[in-house]
Amino acid sequence: MQTDENPLILAIDNGSSSVRAGLFDGEGHPLGEIVKLKRRFQNGPNGESELNPLAATIHTRNAIDLLLAEHPHAFVRFVSFCAFWHSLCGLDSNNEPTTPILGWADGRAREFSPMLKQKFDEKSIHERTGAHFHSSFWPAKMLWVREKRPDIWERTARWMSFSDICQLNLFGDARTSVSMASATGIFDQARCTWDEELLRFIGIDESQMPEIVTREGVIRPSKSALRRWPQLAHAELLPAIGDGAADTVGAGCTKLGEAVLMIGTSASMRMMYEGEPPQHLPAGLWSYRLDENRVVVGGALSDGGNLITLFRRKYAVRGDINQELAHRKRDERLRVEPFFFGERSTGYREDAKGEILGFDDRHDGIDVILAAMHAIADRLADIAERLERFAPIVSIRASGGTLREYPVWREIIEAKLGKAITPSNTRESSLRGTVLLALERLGKMEL
Repeated sequence: MQTDENPLILAIDNGSSSVRAGLFDGEGHPLGEIVKLKRRFQNGPNGESELNPLAATIHTRNAIDLLLAEHPHAFVRFVSFCAFWHSLCGLDSNNEPTTPILGWADGRAREFSPMLKQKFDEKSIHERTGAHFHSSFWPAKMLWVREKRPDIWERTARWMSFSDICQLNLFGDARTSVSMASATGIFDQARCTWDEELLRFIGIDESQMPEIVTREGVIRPSKSALRRWPQLAHAELLPAIGDGAADTVGAGCTKLGEAVLMIGTSASMRMMYEGEPPQHLPAGLWSYRLDENRVVVGGALSDGGNLITLFRRKYAVRGDINQELAHRKRDERLRVEPFFFGERSTGYREDAKGEILGFDDRHDGIDVILAAMHAIADRLADIAERLERFAPIVSIRASGGTLREYPVWREIIEAKLGKAITPSNTRESSLRGTVLLALERLGKMEL
């Protein structure tokens, strides 16, 4: 039995493709196996990318149930969350969902990005909010709901990220973190408040936005949560942070110059530092927050491991293909435009489309996959070049299951960047990041 002298951390990674939950001791070591339950967004022909908010919450609850059932006498001191960034969901006055969870890949709001660019100076908005105008962020999505779904717009009393809804339904408190708010595209990064000018244009009041709680804010589980999970009787919840911020911490990259390159479902490259947000953020990059004191700067690609999975399915490529990839000579006439899932960094073009160019009867699925890996590596090199304008990259740490699955891809990216990439020994970087933040809160370590 654990006691308050040896408190445990319940860590939860609410990702777009799965939810993971684990118990960790006061030294950050796991107790038993990590619970992992898969999920997937429902995609549609018009750019839909949705999750059912109630089903996704139950999914998270089930993961906690399974984990704590194995530890009936655990003494949990902190529940530490991370969750996918950029999601949006409406609730009515009874806290019932008015919309599905709209994920970052939902592109139905793409027509509203040009409207925003015409109305505002995008450069100043980018430097203020850390985000370009794009359908992955809240301003375009909210305008889409307002104009295309006016009945839903009228019924919606407030707007939240999925992590806020999950926290509300499971623990009784919907306050959002600075980290989660910072990636909405409607947040003033320097003032750590909702952006008043964008709210006025969209036509909503700050009262319809989530209340922001600081990292030191105390959230206690509700009575119903304690009846279900008595192990949390003395626990505090750390408000959910963005999975990208958690992954950066978990990979051990917490200072300027320490970059983490992640390829999972999507792909990204980012750096974290303590200080003020950038005053002159390089075009094509974003700037979000871990908390009130720490900033994350980087770029994200919509195509990553999801593109390799798509090509493997289309070309019926099965099994371990690393040897074939390593020994296959690349045909440079075969090119892939890696925008099958849209474009975010660095162009943020709403009209970008994926293409395979130069394919003929000499090529097979391995050739296409290899070309896709090179194309995504080129996009990551573009992000790296822009990051270098902000701060020199001293080291790069690898993260993400897809990059571990394909070692040759890391070598391709190293060649493009002209820099070595250190493989990470941490298989669950985002989950690890939430644990480290809880240990920091306990005073057991400094990040």
